Amino acid sequence: MKHIKFALTALLSATLFFNANATEPVLYQYSTIDALLAGSYDGEITVEELSKHGDFGLGTYNKLDGEMVVIDGFFYKMQGNGVLVEVKKSDMSPFAVVTNFKPNSQYELSDIKSLAELEKKISSTLENTGIFQAIRIKGDFDEMTTRAISPQEKPYKPLIEVSKTQSIFHIGKTKGELIAFRSPAFVKGFNVPGYHWHYLSDDRKSGGHVLSLALSKVNVKISDISDVQLKIPTSKAFSAVDQSIDRSKELHIVESARKP
Repeated sequence: MKHIKFALTALLSATLFFNANATEPVLYQYSTIDALLAGSYDGEITVEELSKHGDFGLGTYNKLDGEMVVIDGFFYKMQGNGVLVEVKKSDMSPFAVVTNFKPNSQYELSDIKSLAELEKKISSTLENTGIFQAIRIKGDFDEMTTRAISPQEKPYKPLIEVSKTQSIFHIGKTKGELIAFRSPAFVKGFNVPGYHWHYLSDDRKSGGHVLSLALSKVNVKISDISDVQLKIPTSKAFSAVDQSIDRSKELHIVESARKP
């Protein structure tokens, strides 16, 4: 009986250990940021498939049609015409990053005057900057400015050219949530090193890629992520992209279009 009891205990312990690992969040990414920068705007993955890998995230839609914001399992699109819509399950994406949001820390922040200041504050609280963080910030914002891009037509131009025609939305004072990922420096080429911010208002009327902000009081929730799954497109368009080129300067120009 003692041997049986020991075996059952060992089996139970092993099962609990396996289940605990299974609950760890995974960062699921479709395609690479360099491919998007080069003009690879037609993906093969649907919103329905992305939803199987996460309930929180960001990205864009085929033809570079608007900004993707994923929160609580709902997929939204901030369009270049300024209208925010919930998308269909059949809609497709050329680049997206999602995870099942499971915060391991949270705190309050107030009186932040810029995006740079917000990033500095958050960075000072991180115990491990060598992994990824999913960041969800909810509260009151004194100022919010976002952008979105209208759908493109073939032949596609590189993102650095397309971003010159982006629509800018001065939302102003608003209540809502920031959806973001902070990535380590080594992700150059397949993701955005540092912070990547999108916004969604509580009234679901505005959002987009964040250019600038100021906040009065918010709640910050952070999920550390050390497991990454990269889904590589198999399309001819993706394989035709020369990803040996260093596009870090292009990415910096595209991202630095935001205000400090």
